[in-house]
Amino acid sequence: MTDRTQRAADKDSGDTGSGDTGFGATGSGDTDSRDTGSGDTGFGATGSRDTGSGATRGDGNADRDRIRTFPFPAELAVGGVGMQMGPMGTDRTWHAHAPLHRVHRIDFHVVMLFTDGPVRHMIDFAEYEATAGDVLWIRPGQVHRFSRDSVYRGTVLTMQPGFLPRSTVEATGLYRYDLPPLLHPEPAQLTALRTALDQLHREYEDTVTLPLSLHAAVLRHTLTAFLLRLAHLAASSARTSRQQTDSTFTRFRDAVEQGFATNHSVSAYADALGYSRRTLVRAVRAATGETPKGFIDKRVVLEAKRLLAHTDLPIGRVGVAVGFPDAANFSKFFHLHTGQTPVAFRAELR
Repeated sequence: MTDRTQRAADKDSGDTGSGDTGFGATGSGDTDSRDTGSGDTGFGATGSRDTGSGATRGDGNADRDRIRTFPFPAELAVGGVGMQMGPMGTDRTWHAHAPLHRVHRIDFHVVMLFTDGPVRHMIDFAEYEATAGDVLWIRPGQVHRFSRDSVYRGTVLTMQPGFLPRSTVEATGLYRYDLPPLLHPEPAQLTALRTALDQLHREYEDTVTLPLSLHAAVLRHTLTAFLLRLAHLAASSARTSRQQTDSTFTRFRDAVEQGFATNHSVSAYADALGYSRRTLVRAVRAATGETPKGFIDKRVVLEAKRLLAHTDLPIGRVGVAVGFPDAANFSKFFHLHTGQTPVAFRAELR
């Protein structure tokens, strides 16, 4: 038996349509202390790694000063490809030292199709309630938390950034953070999504009939077909389907995501991307209804809220982390955009 086949044989091969077996979490608060190096491909079992933005083990201050970010567990994917999928259940966690009910980040995409509910899930300070037939799409970098009281049932798909080519990333809106994470498919849409997901699951587990390189290629194509349906649903729900292919906005959005902590200048982004300021204003307004400056400020405020709510960083250091070396200027900016001082915002959540 090949190594690839052995990994497939070791994997739980539950039917994605039933959603009745383990792969997920109830938010019960118990950590999963099992050895995840055995090839178990359960929901988010990542072994013992975390990224540089996570805390250094044994350093309590570091724990409080950072939002832990967990990487995609590529070594546990069938065939080592950049995706995982399977049924949700009751006994998994992203990391042995991080219960799912605690806020955290992941550096990969998660798509959950529910077969039961209601399920409450927090994503970037908004509470979402999903029920049977709903889809929840969590993107890389978003702060989220599983509910202690909800039982998660259905199918979960995780994707590593970089697994899909750039053209597919743009066509499917993988980084459209402006789109709603909770989707409510109509019956026909839900049937089509389930059919596409079932086909993807069959291809994912079939590690025998094709060489690894072709297996990965088929997975990319099948995953793209599913994501195109999902992206259309997401864009339709936000009434923005025509904006998905606007590469001007896409490039600006990506540049802001990379540089918002140090660069708040619309002109600087326009110059770096090779656009006129007017072109950038038109593209961003068409895609979001906002000005480029408003889009940048909104991203800065979100990151500041994340750090204020989920770390013990001093207010001044939070300001520095989002591009304000002067604490007073940061407080004025935050108050202007939220109606609260950073101190009041933090106190309200604790």
